[in-house]
Amino acid sequence: MDQTIYDIGLDRNPANHQPLSPLTFLERAADVFPDRVAVIHGPARRTFRELRARSHRLASALAKRGITRGDTIAVVLANTPAMVEAHYGIPMCGAVLNAINTRLDPATIAFILDHGEAKVLIVDSEFAKTVKEALAIAKRRPLVIDYVDPVAGIVGERLGTLDYETLIAEGEEDYDAGYPHDEWDAISLNYTSGTTSNPKGVVYHHRGAYLLSLGNIINCGMAAGAVYLWTLPMFHCNGWCFPWTMSAALGTHVCLRQVRAAPIYESIVAHKVTHMSGAPIVMSIILNAAEGEKRKIDSPVTFLTAAAPPPEPVLAAMKAAGFAVTHLYGLTETYGPAVVNEWNADWDSLPLPEWAAKKARQGVRYLPLEALDVLDPHTMKPVAADGEAMGEVMFRGNIVMKGYLKNEKATREAFEGGWFHSGDLGVKHPDGYIQLKDRAKDIIISGGENISSIEVEEALYKHEAVQSAAVVATPDERWGETPLAFVELKPGAAATDAELIAWCKAHLAGYKVPRYVIFTELPRTPTGKIQKFKLRERARTRA
Repeated sequence: MDQTIYDIGLDRNPANHQPLSPLTFLERAADVFPDRVAVIHGPARRTFRELRARSHRLASALAKRGITRGDTIAVVLANTPAMVEAHYGIPMCGAVLNAINTRLDPATIAFILDHGEAKVLIVDSEFAKTVKEALAIAKRRPLVIDYVDPVAGIVGERLGTLDYETLIAEGEEDYDAGYPHDEWDAISLNYTSGTTSNPKGVVYHHRGAYLLSLGNIINCGMAAGAVYLWTLPMFHCNGWCFPWTMSAALGTHVCLRQVRAAPIYESIVAHKVTHMSGAPIVMSIILNAAEGEKRKIDSPVTFLTAAAPPPEPVLAAMKAAGFAVTHLYGLTETYGPAVVNEWNADWDSLPLPEWAAKKARQGVRYLPLEALDVLDPHTMKPVAADGEAMGEVMFRGNIVMKGYLKNEKATREAFEGGWFHSGDLGVKHPDGYIQLKDRAKDIIISGGENISSIEVEEALYKHEAVQSAAVVATPDERWGETPLAFVELKPGAAATDAELIAWCKAHLAGYKVPRYVIFTELPRTPTGKIQKFKLRERARTRA
């Protein structure tokens, strides 16, 4: 590389160059506000001083047992203080945190333990039965640490010979191994859903986690001392990096094992919650709460949602209930949210349909993301910014994963052309805001016409009886395939298939109207996303 006069004799050294890592956020928080409450879990409180001490003890205890740089530590934990500690203590000793989805089946958990080569497994006793079955299948046998949540009081079968508190007691609170030595070091391993094959292991690095954590503060409007309610699973993209964000924001975690209406409202009022995250199903839980469960919310709570855009009635109802909804978008491969619907206050005066249309857009790039565009995947050229031309949404920057663990082919394909290919189809509006139209695999091609399942779903959501909707392709002799709608009605509401089809005819072009409607409870992932692959299987026979 050619040198300039500014390079000669001006080299990197420990005084002017340090690896970026979110672990430094906790160190600062404990130095500045050691006695501020960092974690709330039921009646339990932990200060930043205590969180740092316990995280150091966890790192030290793991190191004493031979864990070192690049070793995988898997956890099957709910949203508890132990899960917060795992986000600091595990990478603090150089290891890689593999937070496993607590609702996976034993076979998938076994695959993840083997593929990630887990050396230690920390298990919440609530999930002992499933994990026991997984360990019986797995080819590897990690050191198993049992965690019993003292607040929940759930005591399941002990799978190991060591419990979490005993492990913590083995460590030294002044431990400091100085990790990471390189900001490119892996900090965590997260697995994709793997709907048709084994899940892929997405590797995050310290640099990306650091940047995304700070991006959350800026793009989600977090003030110092923010209070975050855990309605999003921390195992999902490391809780969108919020376990690290809250230390940077000098804020407080409010743990919640289960997403239920009463404890959500109680937590918001009791702890003055400022932020929370979740899929649309969490909004449904909030809005459909019994009157005796609801509480008056005195100051608006920022609700961050990153799945399908909420329909107009839901947005209006959330606003009336005291929640300000911010629409985010991202993937496991982008550390969670990498796109935000950056709101323009001028839009507040728009008529409700136009206001909701603006709210439904995914938006613009997060501050720490270097580039976001909608490209033709064949030519790699940007599509016209007209809100009509469709292409693939692609990302480029420091909050894109290192790659897929032990899968060079998938990594190479994902990064082809120097961009991360999301697999999501979308458009770009004249103001640069992107809007998703579908996953590539979810586009319905009927008689040669492309039909966006999201567009059909949006029409269904506008019907007052519809709580959730998912549209997939079903075989058709004449058209090849045609839309089929699976619909979940609101509690106490009623509607017929003929009524909903007629409704769609009034709101959509004729060829986009679903020919069939099936009323059912929609299958969802633990993060609330609708599992369309299961519905596609049913759609083949219209069962």
